[in-house]
Amino acid sequence: MRQHATRSLRILAIAPTGFFADYGCHVRIRGQMGALAARGHHIRIVTYPSGRDVDELTTLRPPFWPRGRTMPVGSSRRKLLLDAWLAALLPVAARRFPAGRPDIIHAYLHEGALLGALVSRAWRVPLVFDYQGSLSEEMMDHRFLSASSPLLPSLRRLERWINRQPQAILASSAQATRQLIDGSKVSPQRVSTLPDTVDPAQFRPRAEWPAEQLAALRHRLDLPTGRPLLVYLGLLAPYQGTELLLQAMQRLARRDPAPHCLIMGFPDVDHYRKLAHEMGLDQHVTFTGAVSYEEAPLHLALGDVAVAPKVSATEGSGKLLPYMAAGLPIAAFDTPVHREYLGNQGFYARLGDAVSLAGALERALSANTEEKARRGWLLRARVIERYTWQHAAQEIEDRYRSLMCEVA
Repeated sequence: MRQHATRSLRILAIAPTGFFADYGCHVRIRGQMGALAARGHHIRIVTYPSGRDVDELTTLRPPFWPRGRTMPVGSSRRKLLLDAWLAALLPVAARRFPAGRPDIIHAYLHEGALLGALVSRAWRVPLVFDYQGSLSEEMMDHRFLSASSPLLPSLRRLERWINRQPQAILASSAQATRQLIDGSKVSPQRVSTLPDTVDPAQFRPRAEWPAEQLAALRHRLDLPTGRPLLVYLGLLAPYQGTELLLQAMQRLARRDPAPHCLIMGFPDVDHYRKLAHEMGLDQHVTFTGAVSYEEAPLHLALGDVAVAPKVSATEGSGKLLPYMAAGLPIAAFDTPVHREYLGNQGFYARLGDAVSLAGALERALSANTEEKARRGWLLRARVIERYTWQHAAQEIEDRYRSLMCEVA
């Protein structure tokens, strides 16, 4: 047992997505695995052919697929073929470890947990599942399935079966933990809450950035002067509340001075830019398209207020952590996940209500300088206290060690 408590571990991560891209679960994977690698563990990530490599992490990708070909966000039929390729690649990845097999299989997304369950039994290796929300609810959020689909009951049964296979599950929020225990009847002893985290040395308040860098970026983006700047960083999609944000901006355009909104993200940028034009918002919003994770901190530092309009009731909201680390006041829909991170420091709106979102943004913008600074400081302090990658790595490592002691 003492040996398990001290030696480095061989971790095979299964990530059925085009890792690395600049959003959501990719940031979670990169942060967790990067922090574990920094602690001396040996990491191999099996992932789709698309995506870009990260220096500190070793990735293995199926061959015979163009590297430049992007994958759609969310569910797609194309991914079924790639998942089969990932399954074939797992034994190859295992043999690349010094001992010929991993100590731990760490699966991301339900597809990864399904693949991990198959090889975990064959290799007698513990399976850890990083759970970020319901698979069936995600498919409905992404409009891959409708609530009336005849496939939905079967999919939910499969989802519940997958949820019961891992020896340990790391859920991204307290709400996700409740979903697993109450909805899938997973043993509470197998589930622990592991919230999204961030590097507060990377995402910093505006005062910690050189003024000339901020001015140069503002000039490059052609942002108006003399107007407050709202910032959004994340995917553009209905379940992310993108259209609701634009509707809120319509109402705020009557304000004097009217705020400007910097919308950073993808996909479907042309669609939302056209929609903003039709709504008369050309002078009130700027779409950047995808912003790399490395460039995101400086972009956020331009903002006066951040906005989190996500309407999904089942997924996490990892974008809050960079906002918090940047010391920004945050307007968000009132959901359990947002409350979990922001506590009483958020400016909240009724879920799915654009008028209420405009009101929350108005309250954030109208707050005096001291109040905005106070909330931003408290949110950043909250990150440093409990939401860093180092915190996450320690919790993951403790869970790994516990599992290995059980099978020793």
